[in-house]
This record gives sequence, C-alpha cells and structure tokens, in this order.
Amino acid sequence: MAFNIDMIKKVYDGLPARIEQARKVVGRPLTYTEKILYSHLYDGAAQKTFRRGEDYVNFAPDRTAMQDATAQMVLLQFMLAGRKKVAVASSIHADHLIQAEAGAHTDLQHAIEFNRDVYDFMATGAKKYGIDFWKAGAGIIHQVILENYAFPGGLMIGSDSHTVNAGGLGMIAVGVGGADVVDVIAGMPWELKFPKLIGIKLTGKLSGWASAKDVILKVTGMLTVKGGTGYIVEYFGEGAQSLSCTGKGTICNMGAEIGATTSTFAYDASMSEYLAGTGRADVAEMADAIAEHLTADADVYANPEKYFDKVLEINLDELEPHINGPFTPDRATPISKFAKEVKKNDWPETLSVGLIGSCTNSSYEDITRAASVARQAVDKKLKVKAEFTITPGSEQVRYTAERDGYLNDFEKIGGLVLANACGPCIGQWKRHNAENLGKNAIITSFNRNFSKRNDGNPNTHSFVASPELVTAMTIAGDMTFNPLTDTLINEEGQEVKLEEPKGLNLPPKGFEVKDNGYQAPAEDGSDIEIKIAEGSKRLQLLKPFDPWDGKNIMGMKLLIKAKGKCTTDHISPAGHWLFYRGHLDNLSANTLTGAVNAFNGETNKVKNQLTGAYDEVPKVQRAYQKAGVPTIVVGDENYGEGSSREHAAMQPRYLGVRVVLVRSFARIHETNLKKQGMLALTFADPADYDKIQEDDTIDLIDLTEFAPGRPMTLVLHHADGSEETIKANHSYNDVQIAWFKAGSALNLLRQQNQ
Repeated sequence: MAFNIDMIKKVYDGLPARIEQARKVVGRPLTYTEKILYSHLYDGAAQKTFRRGEDYVNFAPDRTAMQDATAQMVLLQFMLAGRKKVAVASSIHADHLIQAEAGAHTDLQHAIEFNRDVYDFMATGAKKYGIDFWKAGAGIIHQVILENYAFPGGLMIGSDSHTVNAGGLGMIAVGVGGADVVDVIAGMPWELKFPKLIGIKLTGKLSGWASAKDVILKVTGMLTVKGGTGYIVEYFGEGAQSLSCTGKGTICNMGAEIGATTSTFAYDASMSEYLAGTGRADVAEMADAIAEHLTADADVYANPEKYFDKVLEINLDELEPHINGPFTPDRATPISKFAKEVKKNDWPETLSVGLIGSCTNSSYEDITRAASVARQAVDKKLKVKAEFTITPGSEQVRYTAERDGYLNDFEKIGGLVLANACGPCIGQWKRHNAENLGKNAIITSFNRNFSKRNDGNPNTHSFVASPELVTAMTIAGDMTFNPLTDTLINEEGQEVKLEEPKGLNLPPKGFEVKDNGYQAPAEDGSDIEIKIAEGSKRLQLLKPFDPWDGKNIMGMKLLIKAKGKCTTDHISPAGHWLFYRGHLDNLSANTLTGAVNAFNGETNKVKNQLTGAYDEVPKVQRAYQKAGVPTIVVGDENYGEGSSREHAAMQPRYLGVRVVLVRSFARIHETNLKKQGMLALTFADPADYDKIQEDDTIDLIDLTEFAPGRPMTLVLHHADGSEETIKANHSYNDVQIAWFKAGSALNLLRQQNQ
C-alpha cells in the first residue's frame, strides 16, 4: 500500500467537484495543469479566474519534500516557527552529502561517519516533527519520491529545483526555496504567481538510440535556459502517451533547465503500470476511477493554440539523439552534427570520464538501456577507454538491477558503481587531481553542466546526453564518435559496431529490496530531543534577521557587479561547501566567490572601497558589515539561475547585503530573496546596468514609499563627483512587502503563530 493513502483518497474524493467548479468559473475547457492548480486553492473551491503571469495565488500543497543539503536549514527555520508537528505530509532524503570517490560501499560508510552529527540532527528532527526520513544510501530524493510518494493530480513543493521530476507521474511538483517549505509545513499557504502555460505536443514514437532524454535536450535548445520562466509546461499527444513513466520523469526533471515553474504529463496507462509496479496498485485503482479528470478537457489537446500561451511540437519519429553543452544545458546539438561542432569549437576530442545516473536518469529503465550497450561491449570484446561511473537512483533500483545482472554488465567493461546519491552531479565528486587537469571533456546523463559544477575545474568541458549514449561514448573514449554510424576496433583488432540499446520499463520479476532506508516519524514526538552536537562546525541555531528600520537605504557601497551567467552555484557553490549547509556563518565564506567581477573579469576579487585594496568577496563584505556600511549586489540576466538553494539568498542577507539589482531574475531565486527580507530589484532600463561603476556609492531614496507596482529610485554617486539617477522595478505584492518590513517571511510567520 502507498504512503499517505488517506491523504490521496481525500484529494481524489474532492477533485471532480473542484474541477467542475473551476470550469464554471473560468467558463471554458481546462488544461490538466489548470485542473490541478484550481483544485488546490488554499481558500477552497474556485471563486474567480486568475490571470496568468499576473495574479499571485495562495495554494495548498498536498506534501513537501527536502533533501539533506536543504533540510538542515528548513528544520532550523521550522524550529523558530512555533509548531509541534508539520501540517502536511513531508519527507527528508539524505542524498546530497555522500561524496563519490572509491565506490558505493566505501563512500557510503565514509559519509555516515563524516556526516553523523548532521544525519542525527535531521533524523531526530524528522522523527519529532512528523516527517518521513530516508537514510543515507536510500537513494536520490526525486527517484525515491517517484517510487513512493508521487501521485497523479497531486500538488507538491520541494526544496530542490528538480522536484519537478514528479511531473512524470502526473503531479504539479515545484522546486522552491526552503522558506516556502517552512510556510507550508507550518500550515500557511504557498504563494505563486499564477503561471503561464506552454503546451508541447509530441507526435510519433521514439526508436533506436533516441530516448526521452533527447526530448528535453531538444526542448532546452528550443527554449533556452530562461525560456520557460513563469511557465508550466504540459506535454500531450500520442507521442507523450508512448513514453514510459520514468521517461516522462526525465523530461520533467530537466525542465528546471529552461527555468520552467514545472512540467507535467496527463495521467495515462504508463503511469498506472508504474504505480502498480512500485507497489501502489491502490493508488492506480483510485486514479483509474477518476481518469477523465486527470487529463485536460478534450478540446484543449484538439485545439491547443486556444488554451496555451505557447505551443511547440516535436515529432519523435524524427528526433535524433542530442548532446548538450559545454558550460550550459541549452546548447543543443544533434549527434549527426556533434563531431563537426567538436572540431569547429576546439573542444577536447578525447573523453576523460563518462558518468551515468543522477536524479534525471537513474531509473530501472535507464540502467537497463545503458547496460544493454555495456553487454554488447562485452560480447564484441570492447572495454571503456575512459573512466566510467554508474549511480543508481535508489536502493530499490540498485538492488533489483544487481539481482537482474545489470550492474555486473557495467563492471565487466570497467565501470564503477557509486552510492545511491547525487554525487558528481552536484559536485560531490572527489575527482583525483581535478584541480590540476587542463582542458578536458566529460559526458554525463545529468541535468546541469555549468562551469566547475561537477569537479570544480573551469577547464572541464561537461556535456549532457542520455545514459545509453554516454555509455557508448565512454566505450569509444572519443567525443567525435557517433554510435549510430561509426565503428570501433575491438581487442582482437576487428571492426565492430554497437547496436541500438534495448531496455525494460519495469523489472519482469518485480522490484525487490532488503532495506529501503526508510525511518518512520514518531506518533508523538513531544519527548524527542533534537540532536545538535555541542561545538558543531556544521550546525548553528538561527537568529531572526532584523526588521526594516523604516528608513531609506543611503550610502550603499557596491560589493560586486556580476557579469554574465551568475547561477546559484556562483553565488553559493556546492561541492565541499555542502558540509556547512546547516551553519550559516561558516557557509557564508563562499558567498559570490564564483561570480565574475565585471570590472576585472576575475572571480572572488573585488575592491574594498574602505581601503582601496582588492580581496575575496566574503571578506570585503564582512569588512563593510563590521563598519556598518550597507551594500548592494548588481547582476546581469537570469540572475540566480539553477538550483533552488535558498542559501544563495540567506548568505548575502546574513552578511548585510541590502539590495540585489539585476537585469532579470530566475524565478526561485527572486522568491528566495524576498522570503529572506532582501530587496530584489530589476533595472527599469536594462542598459542602466552599464552605468554602475566600481567605486559607486548608491542611495535608495524612496524605499519609505515601497508599494506594489511602484518603481524605486536609486542615485548613483560616482567617484568623480558626478551623479546619475536610475529607476528600478520590483514584483513585490502587499504580503511580500510585509515580509520585507518584518525582516523575513519567517519573522512574520512567527509573529502570526505567537
């Protein structure tokens, strides 16, 4: 039986009536996305039509989810919220803090010892507050959720940007910052600007080397890393129905890379099969009974242009395998043109490492398709010519794949099976001698490939492809290899060709696992003490941020003017810094260290206007903070792209940065800044970015008139004595302005609970 079956039944019992009411109010057929959103309004059944891209709406998610790198801060914030138990079903997954190096068993045991105080804190906090806890080794959060918690028609938020993976099982699942999760588990509504809608019609059927991964690789090339911002993507068509449930999950997962709020598919037979195959036949039976409500109304898919803000179409019959990158996930190249691109751009031709797995591609289906290529290599007397690592998505997948012989297929050609964790995908990879490597190429089945993300080396050219294509490329050891057309020379000097991969959506003998790593919460957690080790360098109790003093912000110094791509990885790098995600002071030593200074083209080197000397960004900011000098950060387009990590907002706030002024924001990061009591502003004229000079002192002169829709005025005082006045826009509503005035959303929540 499924987890939280009573909650799911309650959702399904109320869904038909709420959808019917929404249809009457809106006055037209509804998309599947609209059905879920309108049926999860915090105030009950729909009473008005919401304007897409304009109206802020309060929603009531069915559940929340957290991974260990974000759950620490969520728990620390929840401890200040004044509640005894979470208000909605929730889970914590220990998957981010396991560093990949030697192999699954060794790495897991090392992680358990090294992270013991953090794991104890989360395990006791989860047990006390009524949260499911999945121990280290249980698997990657999004695969575990797909196998255990996701259900068609549900609404979930999670403190990880790839929460969107659950769209593969028909959910609206949205990645958010931890403060949003705190609101919901404290019984408050979750606020979101009602999204616009992109409809993507899939026709035809995948075949050969093409996979579900190639669908989203193509979509990222079509829409770019910010083309989905403010949108939910809904896939439909006979091509969508032909995909497996985990294939759908892969597509939704990497929708985070186009900036989309989330992506989803309507309920179909593949989802019903997956539910039954993962021990949730009871959920499948309930979903089948209301299947007509778990898809868009008929006219929507017949005439999509009438109901979606944008419509795209992809013919799966014609879809080629793609390789995306380097350095950005939206540089999409079909395999037939990739070798030419390698040579034209002088990318490394020799492949150093191939890595498969991650939350995007670590299902049983992914493992079996890639293993079918590995098995061919054994039969054709081939071995990998580059390093090769394999990351199963969950202990259930790992145990079953091992039972069925697939992990052995990888090991026979030289593959190394890593722990069921995020590992190299998020920079948790102890790549030997990585810092000294020159220009080199790696290829992964992950989702992000920003500079330095995987191994910390800016010289590493990281490319993204399907697991089966990664396996083939690793066998070849050559970035110009095309397995669809090219041959290889085996150990006996013979010319051989790899055949197209074959996989299984579900294990024929069913899933099996001995210990899935699950810890249930206590029925009554009132007597449970949350463990925080004395003197811990990794956990630190939070102190509330100071409220606004009611005055304009005068005399701000420019901390940094970031140039070009500035993701949350640049603002708060991961890698070994993950170890300090529960200790805000220690973690703040990495703040903005990856951002490129527009005035010297360097990272982590900015001018201290108090001394005239150049130093590391966090050190300069601490000097300003000590001197009582307010500061401002200036950024470029899509500032805060990438991971949902709220630390990228909390750290500047903790260090005393008052304003972040950019050309445009990524959705989650803008919300995170608002939640932490920061001012998130955008240039009214994007060209004004160029007016910001290195020695500027900046006044915000009309903050006392802060109101929805009212632009703000900044005066730039240049070092030569000249002045310029510019305007900045914001997207704050009345509630968000109240967060700012209180010092943070959490401060306001605590006041309300008291």
